[in-house]
Amino acid sequence: MLVIVNPISGIGRQKKIERLLNDNLNHDIYDFEVRYTQHIHHGTLLAQQGADEGFDVITAVGGDGSINDVIAGIHGSDATLGIIPCGSGNGLARCMRIPLIPAFAIRILNQQNTGLIDTITLNDTYYIASIAGVGFDALIARLMQNVKTRGFPAYLNLVLHEYPIYESKDYRMVIDGQEIQRKAWFTTFANSNQFGYNAAVAPQAKLDDGLIDISIVDKIPIEHIGITGPLIYANHFELSQHVEMFKASDVWVYGNVDRWVNIDGEGANVGTELHFVNQKQSLKVLKRNMKEPLIIRHAADTIKKTIDQLVEG
Repeated sequence: MLVIVNPISGIGRQKKIERLLNDNLNHDIYDFEVRYTQHIHHGTLLAQQGADEGFDVITAVGGDGSINDVIAGIHGSDATLGIIPCGSGNGLARCMRIPLIPAFAIRILNQQNTGLIDTITLNDTYYIASIAGVGFDALIARLMQNVKTRGFPAYLNLVLHEYPIYESKDYRMVIDGQEIQRKAWFTTFANSNQFGYNAAVAPQAKLDDGLIDISIVDKIPIEHIGITGPLIYANHFELSQHVEMFKASDVWVYGNVDRWVNIDGEGANVGTELHFVNQKQSLKVLKRNMKEPLIIRHAADTIKKTIDQLVEG
């Protein structure tokens, strides 16, 4: 296993990763090597090198952006993706029900439960595992790249600051050959069900159904936020009068005047014309086996010693 660590992602949970791997990874299954990214998108190069070197599993330690970099590097290879979520939103990990505690996420790797999930390609250049978006969504992703502190408070602060300013834009879309025109505040193109932080903007999305879940959202009046916000966190965003949802395998988007796209939580200047295509079950991943308990070896040892002491006492 090659473990690729983004040392500045999220809120710092990744800083003790080597000790956690030594303590919790099953070394009867895996030999592992850790490499650290040194600049933006360095994870793609490291993942590509790891795949070329014959690593069986390449594990991303970081957030959705770090995972995206690794996916771009292993695309087309035989390598399997592992995930240790240490980012801010962790949308893909939450959707896959991978624990956000790194030691428990490492236990998922020990299960060796390999499966296939979809990815989405954008303009035949970018790969999306979780979610992409245009409009306000992309603006916030771009601005988040420049904040000094990651995490939900920073994200929420940007949303509140930009909300009064950003207005809906006109888009033309061709969804599986059907043309529509909409005014949208933001539009998401989802493989997983959420942005992160458990904000489910595509509550019906599935990672392996061969479809892109499209949520077209007009600007939500401030007096409706108290109703719409809870719907997002209750997995019922489709009930909002301000959202329209579609499912498709192929989507063209015209009129992206901002040019920016949110790609798995990171802003990218892609252009005004966008083409999203679902690549069904194109990525091998280590998934969680929900039938197996997540007991950390050292935690189990501690519990046993405590019980033994109580019995002896």
